[in-house]
Amino acid sequence: MSEQSVNEIEKKESASPQPIELDAELVLEPIPEQPLDPNKIAIEERLPEEIDLADPELYFNRELSHLQFNARVLEQAMDENHPILNRLMFLCIFSSNMDEFFEIRVAGLKSQLEYSREKNGPDGMHPKKVLGLISEHAHKLVRRQYRILNDIILPKLAKENVKFIRRTVWNEKQAAWVKRYFRNNVLPIISPIGLDPAHPFPRLANKTFNFVVELEGRDAFGRENGLAIVPAPSSLPRLVKLPDDVCEGGDNLVFLSSIIHAHADQLFPGMTVKGCFQFRLTRNADLEVDSDDIGVDLAGALRTELQSRHYGSSVRLEIAENCPPHIVDSLLKQFDLEQQDLYRIDGPVNLSRLMAVLELVDRPDLMYPPFSPGLPRKLASSGGLFEAIRQQDYLLMHPFESFSPVIDFLSEAAKDPSVVAIRQTLYRTGARSPIANALVEAARNGKEVTVVIELRARFDEAENLALASRLQDAGAIVVYGVVRHKTHAKMILIVRREGTDLTRYVHLGTGNYHAGNARLYTDYSFMTCNKDIGEDVHRVFQQLTGMSKELKVKKLLHAPFTLRDRLLEMINREAENAQKGEPSRIIIKVNSLTEQKLVQSLYKASQAGVKIDLIIRGICTLRPGIKGISSNIRVRSIIGRFLEHTRVYYFYNNRNPQVYLSSADGMDRNLNNRIEVAFPLQDYKQTRRVKKELEYYLTDNTQSWILQSDGSYQLSKPRKGEYRSAQRVLLSELADNTR
Repeated sequence: MSEQSVNEIEKKESASPQPIELDAELVLEPIPEQPLDPNKIAIEERLPEEIDLADPELYFNRELSHLQFNARVLEQAMDENHPILNRLMFLCIFSSNMDEFFEIRVAGLKSQLEYSREKNGPDGMHPKKVLGLISEHAHKLVRRQYRILNDIILPKLAKENVKFIRRTVWNEKQAAWVKRYFRNNVLPIISPIGLDPAHPFPRLANKTFNFVVELEGRDAFGRENGLAIVPAPSSLPRLVKLPDDVCEGGDNLVFLSSIIHAHADQLFPGMTVKGCFQFRLTRNADLEVDSDDIGVDLAGALRTELQSRHYGSSVRLEIAENCPPHIVDSLLKQFDLEQQDLYRIDGPVNLSRLMAVLELVDRPDLMYPPFSPGLPRKLASSGGLFEAIRQQDYLLMHPFESFSPVIDFLSEAAKDPSVVAIRQTLYRTGARSPIANALVEAARNGKEVTVVIELRARFDEAENLALASRLQDAGAIVVYGVVRHKTHAKMILIVRREGTDLTRYVHLGTGNYHAGNARLYTDYSFMTCNKDIGEDVHRVFQQLTGMSKELKVKKLLHAPFTLRDRLLEMINREAENAQKGEPSRIIIKVNSLTEQKLVQSLYKASQAGVKIDLIIRGICTLRPGIKGISSNIRVRSIIGRFLEHTRVYYFYNNRNPQVYLSSADGMDRNLNNRIEVAFPLQDYKQTRRVKKELEYYLTDNTQSWILQSDGSYQLSKPRKGEYRSAQRVLLSELADNTR
């Protein structure tokens, strides 16, 4: 695709959009490449020795790959295998994902251009071109999103007697009730702002819900400006449920936007409302804490920066589809945005707030059936967790298996008089979570509690600051990790006095210590009292809480020190085995794969003949299926009921498989700029189990998207009677029983 100028983009966006057929598979669109040099031979036609593995043709653009992932999430709203309320939920998740994409990724690209810090990625694309392509693809996805909402989801919900009542069809009783609701709940707290020299354009916070109102007439002071802004208070619900006595059965919901729109004239008495149009502004929400401030007080610097997050530079304007061009142009000028940043919306401007439907509507028949997570019988016995872990290691897979042993691990430790010390890393957990409660109790009971809290966990900063304060008040020692390296490792270390000895009990995981996430995300938990692993975790905590040279660890792989290099060594070992004619195999399951040296190492292994399967939920910059380079690499993405979050690194190792589970993705930030650990499975049964579970994902043909060499994703389509879903198999094997 040739590079488009801003003018060309403006012309395209100002034109009437082409209708999008709902059965069109937009996600199958290839990721555009850089225009090829006409004198350069296509990479597929070059000899292996002529290929530079750093060639931009071998890499997909990270941001466009990210959009592809969001598109796959959106397509779940079209999947009739999901219950209808869960299809609505996927639509909401897509909206939330796109918000963060603009707040962070698009904002970052715009900042590069603004401050002349442009940096091409491995794909060689200039940030300006990437922004143009993002706009093109994002507009298609957003239009598709609202088509799905209006033409499929809402009608299907209506058939199930879950109705969204538009203001144009309110009956007399409904209109009267809404009018009272507006008068009693909205009017007293809403603050319309007329625009004139004495009332400049208000400073609107990130993603707040607003209206721009076009007026006619003169007010009491003789002003005749014509425009006003009505910010919708964040305290008001975006959906209101009508009482049964004004409806004819079922669940009946009204949008706050309809309520305000219907009564806009009451906000401007004596004036004529010519038009009322909802809009929302997205701003840069990435925090940049000054390095000088970090040296003084990270928590204080972060608190200061959090106050400004809501008012970063503008990156996107969403506005009602029917808003007149002159008003749109005025808003774009006000926010310093271009036409490519404008998204005309055929419905509510913030679909993520529709998640409230799941709370307002009690219809379990329209959602996934509930299940009870499984629990190994020995862990459920009355002997206590420490006794059980002393006898054997335990591997759990959430949400199919219960997260309660992790909570109980800390709760028992808090009460156990033999426990003398607890150390834990926290990334996302919540200030009032069961995990936090157990740590507070432990500190109050006199245990030596040390918690490494990563304050900079994106969008959880305020929660983590509150958690830090609560723990410190209870007497715990709180450490904020390592400056310029986020602490992302998931570790608990409990030291227990047993006779004359001190025994270390350890929990390591691939996901956060968050009970809510553990019901929605797939993650592994590992519990052990292995002496070597206990010593390793102890040393990692030493590095986190104190100051020391790099400490050698025996079993764990530790980023940013050893993890990446050991992964490269194990990949290269498989390549050497393949070259010797020995069997070889690599399976990697992570959320994203972008780290260039890791990608290049996988290319080399493929060239050597290693069969490589990559299960990459989200971003993948590696280009599979290139003859002579990546023809032995298959890449798939699993999108389903649960968010795939396990990170697994499997190496066949000449019939002696090595399996590492980790908190780390195959990204530069994880391998080089974060504190991460990968832990080995040393029990043959556990290694075999994880391999079997990986095979479930590799044979999934219902929720599996296969990445093609052009960047498109092809949804697997099973033959009749051959339906295989990894998540369903895991539910049937691990949940609803005690083993």
